[in-house]
Amino acid sequence: MKKNYLPRSENLSTQHGATLVELLVGITIGLMTIAVAASALMISRGVSGTVSDASQIQQQASYIFRIIGQQLRQAGSMRLDLAANKGPADPIDAADVVAFTPDISLHSLTASTPPISGKDSPTASEYKLSVAYQNYAEPSFTSASNVSFFRDCLSNAPNLPVAPLEQNILQSQFILQGEEFRCAGTGIGSQALARNIADFQVNYLRQTDSTTGAPKIQTVNATTIGTAWNTVYGADVCIVLYGDEPIDMPAGSSYTGCDGTAVNMSSTGTLPANRKNRLHMTFRTTYQLRSQGLTG
Repeated sequence: MKKNYLPRSENLSTQHGATLVELLVGITIGLMTIAVAASALMISRGVSGTVSDASQIQQQASYIFRIIGQQLRQAGSMRLDLAANKGPADPIDAADVVAFTPDISLHSLTASTPPISGKDSPTASEYKLSVAYQNYAEPSFTSASNVSFFRDCLSNAPNLPVAPLEQNILQSQFILQGEEFRCAGTGIGSQALARNIADFQVNYLRQTDSTTGAPKIQTVNATTIGTAWNTVYGADVCIVLYGDEPIDMPAGSSYTGCDGTAVNMSSTGTLPANRKNRLHMTFRTTYQLRSQGLTG
């Protein structure tokens, strides 16, 4: 009997699986790639957070200084009286003397409401900085009656009373409560304008020796001024803001505070836990009281 045999194929390829070593090498390479990508992502996230923090801090500082500046530059101002010696119904001539009203009850130089004042260490009912100036109405092209164009720190425009005239005062009072920068407007409670405020300090530019013909300007605090606020011609305002993003800071990293001393903001410092390893930035600017030279 003849046996039938299947022909043997000479082209059959032999298939082999990956060895354990090859598998481990592949996993290792994959993990290394993931680790590098994750590290790059974390670094990018940290840099992005720091840049975002710095931008937010600068925007808040700009906003705070703009609000304070709008009020400080008006401190002690009053309505211009084109004919101080004439009655309300008298016509004004081109030769009339231009002067501020001589009636001290019409502007903010009254003893009860000085043009600028403050406390170095205010209590809950006091303020670090207080600014006041006269509020009055004048003609407007968009209104049939006279309106006031002045606003306090909260954009509030109180209704002008008919009498007494000394109540026609706009007042803005600034304070740091906790870590919020707050302002109280005319006749209303305080509202927060910015957060993450580490420090808020105010010094004043006081003029001395004005009667000697050689006046001097000194930078002093509120305690030194006492009650002589009519000698103040400017204010130096300093604020310190901090960010939200934690940063891997080297030990001993510091910033310069409002008093000129270095403050350790790293984990080894003495700052509160919510401020450690956070970006801190100090901002300072000086404002001149535009009206004080004319009203003092």
